[in-house]
Amino acid sequence: MPEVNLTQSEADALIAMEKHRLNEEKVRFPSLGGAITLPLQSQDRREQFLLDVSRGRIELKKVKYQNRGRQVVVLARLDVNGSAHRNPDENDLPCPHLHLYREGYADKWAFSVPSDRFTNLEDLWQTLLDFQRYCNITQPPRIEREIFT
Repeated sequence: MPEVNLTQSEADALIAMEKHRLNEEKVRFPSLGGAITLPLQSQDRREQFLLDVSRGRIELKKVKYQNRGRQVVVLARLDVNGSAHRNPDENDLPCPHLHLYREGYADKWAFSVPSDRFTNLEDLWQTLLDFQRYCNITQPPRIEREIFT
């Protein structure tokens, strides 16, 4: 896939943009080792987005929530119960952490998860709901909760 570079103001605008589901289809929260990618669109239907949810194969609570714009640009990614991340300045950040698009670095910078926006990182379902709110997904896809979410 081609690399898409955005200015910081373009990326910030995409992150803040209201996002809606494209259809009423119900999908199951992925099981261990599984992943889903769900289409989203802006309120005016001019911008397309994707919501990715993927689970670890072994660790029950390992999950990645990701919001992409322009098909390939990671705008925000929340890693829970995964590995630590080394930022471009060589500082390590433990998991959980939140990657946000930064001009010139794409999603290579991670930050501490804002505790005022994510209420319970031990609860994967609540964390999904919080991530959708963080990304301004106001009409989220219809995801069915599983026993271990």
